[in-house]
Amino acid sequence: MGRPDNVAEEFLLRTPGCFGLALSQLQGVPGPDTGTAGAIDLVRQASPEAQVVLIILVLFSIASWAIILSKLWSFRRAERQSARFLDVFRRSSKFSEVQAVCKSLEHSPLVGVFQAAYAELNSQLRHGAGSQHTPAMAGGSPPAAIARPTVKSLQALDRALLRASTVEVNKLERRVPFLATTASITPFIGLFGTVWGIMTAFDRIGRMGSTSLAVVAPGIADALLATAAGLFAAIPAVYFYNHFAQRVKLFASEMDDFSLEFLNIAERNFT
Repeated sequence: MGRPDNVAEEFLLRTPGCFGLALSQLQGVPGPDTGTAGAIDLVRQASPEAQVVLIILVLFSIASWAIILSKLWSFRRAERQSARFLDVFRRSSKFSEVQAVCKSLEHSPLVGVFQAAYAELNSQLRHGAGSQHTPAMAGGSPPAAIARPTVKSLQALDRALLRASTVEVNKLERRVPFLATTASITPFIGLFGTVWGIMTAFDRIGRMGSTSLAVVAPGIADALLATAAGLFAAIPAVYFYNHFAQRVKLFASEMDDFSLEFLNIAERNFT
């Protein structure tokens, strides 16, 4: 491998700061003013393979940010409506009063849990009332007082609550795994672009027999650009995946607490 053409180029290759300045000058953008324009020029001058890698990473990034913004908005709405629902639930003396406000708070996961439990409770009470027969007393006496409605199976009610909680958790987790996929795969896609750029740089060195910046810089620029794009897509995806996973755990815990509270009320009033 040949040595650099002069001492100045050798100094630039060995000094990272000067290498960046020289690279920016090679692309035709002044060193102190490099920014968005310099990045755009790098993309335009990148090899077709590097541009394909960048397009894939940009698509992953756009999809990730669409999911992130959508989930931030929906989780915030769910938190607000859950707080209002709990306030109504704890102030009401009848489940029917709570059921009346469920349509206006349908984005709360607690509403789905309540409606499933309320449907199961009503079903058990109707079947219990239909199976109770109070015959008239001998001699034409009036029938005895109607028995208090009771729940036939608290275990069935508990299963209904558990099933509804699982459904609501699945709704909350919808599309969140894509963030984990983005966080896992985009660094490797960026690494592929990096390796390709380095291969291109060495190929040019071999074909031209020179290690000057004009030969090495384009491949290195492609490599670094792909690495940066991969990290740009992966870092937000990792952060928000962990953030949303924690939020889903909090929602699941809130639904578990609500289920226990509902069972306690049902046991006190219908057993």
